[in-house]
Amino acid sequence: MELTYYSDYAVRLVNTEQPERGEDTLTSVEAVRELFGGAQQAARRATESDVTRLRTVRARLRAVFEAADRGDEVLAVDLLNALMMEFPVSPQVSGHEYRDDDGRPKWHMHIADHAANATAGFTATACMGLAFHLTELGVDRLGICEAKPCRNAYLDTSTNRSRRYCSDRCATRANVAAYRARKRLESGRTADSAQEPQASAARGER
Repeated sequence: MELTYYSDYAVRLVNTEQPERGEDTLTSVEAVRELFGGAQQAARRATESDVTRLRTVRARLRAVFEAADRGDEVLAVDLLNALMMEFPVSPQVSGHEYRDDDGRPKWHMHIADHAANATAGFTATACMGLAFHLTELGVDRLGICEAKPCRNAYLDTSTNRSRRYCSDRCATRANVAAYRARKRLESGRTADSAQEPQASAARGER
């Protein structure tokens, strides 16, 4: 399993909150366990305390995405490094579940989970994945959705680094809003143009 895969952990955690809408889905142990996806063994260790712990980590991870989105690469890296120092990982070579045509293990890097609690394990995994994504693809691949009031985090995997929204839904909504704004502007200009001859005629009569 490529370590960049784990970068999605960071996105999932950050997007449990939508600050502009006042929405937060990270409110229970069940919500914490859902963040782990298929890592059921790690998820089973989650407790009520992990809700509060992960909310704190979430704010710090959002700050990483926001710094990257602003183009402040140094700050984004510094914030991520601070998290990785606090939540270190134990990488190891693994061959489980993957076999080649001859039945031999397909060796790959895997993150061993020896963390003291669910939050530490999740955070270490998320940060390491984000670090690999950042170093392999670039800091500018971390973004915040431009569709208001969304502000979800996303990872840009497009070939031309053109992504600006977290989903097709947000992209469509933003495009529709921009189209309507242009139409309102054009209508205003048309109305102004229609009034100019009348105003000129009125001045001529005086």
